[in-house]
Amino acid sequence: MMKGCLQFLREPAKNLKICLKESQRRIKTERRQTLTENQIFIMELARELSWICQSSGVLARVWRGEDVWSAAVCLQFITETASILQLKKKTEAVYLTHTHLCVRKRECEEELQCVVDADENELKREIMDWTHKQRNKHPYGVTLGESVLKVLDDLELQWNKGQVAHLQSALELLIWITHTEHLDKELVPRLWLRNKQKIHNINAVSYIPHTVWKWICDAAVEVTFDPETAHPALLVSEDRKRLLCTPEPRPVTSHRRRFNGWFCVLGAERLLFGRSYWEVELGEWDWRVGVAKESAVLEGYTSLNTQSGFYTLRLERGSEMKALTTPTMPLPYRPRPPRRIGVCVDYEEGQISFYDAHAHTHIYTYCETLTEPVYPVFGTNEILTEMQIPHPQACKGACPFC
Repeated sequence: MMKGCLQFLREPAKNLKICLKESQRRIKTERRQTLTENQIFIMELARELSWICQSSGVLARVWRGEDVWSAAVCLQFITETASILQLKKKTEAVYLTHTHLCVRKRECEEELQCVVDADENELKREIMDWTHKQRNKHPYGVTLGESVLKVLDDLELQWNKGQVAHLQSALELLIWITHTEHLDKELVPRLWLRNKQKIHNINAVSYIPHTVWKWICDAAVEVTFDPETAHPALLVSEDRKRLLCTPEPRPVTSHRRRFNGWFCVLGAERLLFGRSYWEVELGEWDWRVGVAKESAVLEGYTSLNTQSGFYTLRLERGSEMKALTTPTMPLPYRPRPPRRIGVCVDYEEGQISFYDAHAHTHIYTYCETLTEPVYPVFGTNEILTEMQIPHPQACKGACPFC
């Protein structure tokens, strides 16, 4: 009697399970029918990479269709991935060195242009041929390393929270992992960021994973305002960490290493090698931050742009943020301009990068071969808000990735 009752309950449950599976299969089929060829290609690529990098469950979000990218993002990803693979072929020797991987911006642009001119199907075929070769080369999968796993967990967490729109960065990292197997896996996320900043100097990545952000902050140096270079209207605090614009200029000794036109001041630190990082707390209305060459002219009203030896970001009228290139490069509109900017000078790599230090996002990178010392430079017209140089912090409170 009891056995019959259990069988009576088991059969409907079994039928319900079959119906649910069929319903899920039908929904997936209908969803795939509405996708473009490139979107389906990205899903298939994610499935292939998920097999090659067997510890990377984050890619299931993509190949299952939970994270569907726009057609434009898919095309950009396909183009850039094909360009990286083609560049790898051209520079391939016994193995790629760190120098080969960190290609110059000009080389990236040339390769990208060649790829853009190519047929989309040809690009996709090249990428899939590469994945099949990786399958054969790594029949037991690729070991990712603890650092990469942390980055992937971080990206998935931010995606779940809605802080990251797509998991594009996860796919990019895993592609880097598979064709740099001879390198220390700890280096790969850093190389990935450097390369992204060379290809896209504006908003290269929407979120910088914590372990990569910590690496940036590890280059922190002590930076102070140099009162001997400050415009007469700028007041530097005794600890040389705070700066305020005053209504009335103060009497100062005039010399060629003092700003007397633009409301600016240099940092006291002379940067000549390695990586250097510092952060600046800013006002909401008007500021500039960056670096200046040692040979740059400070006096007068010469435009403080790349032509005159300045590499800076500028905020005007509370909303217009720009990179002072020649000509000026307007940056994408932000409802709220960043209140804390991180500046990183990678001297040997030739990168001067700016980040939103609160959001851990990339803003802009100057790619420039540096041949002389540079100094931090700051500017403000704000009377009510101090500019401050705080100590960088990689973590805010308890961090699951430390």
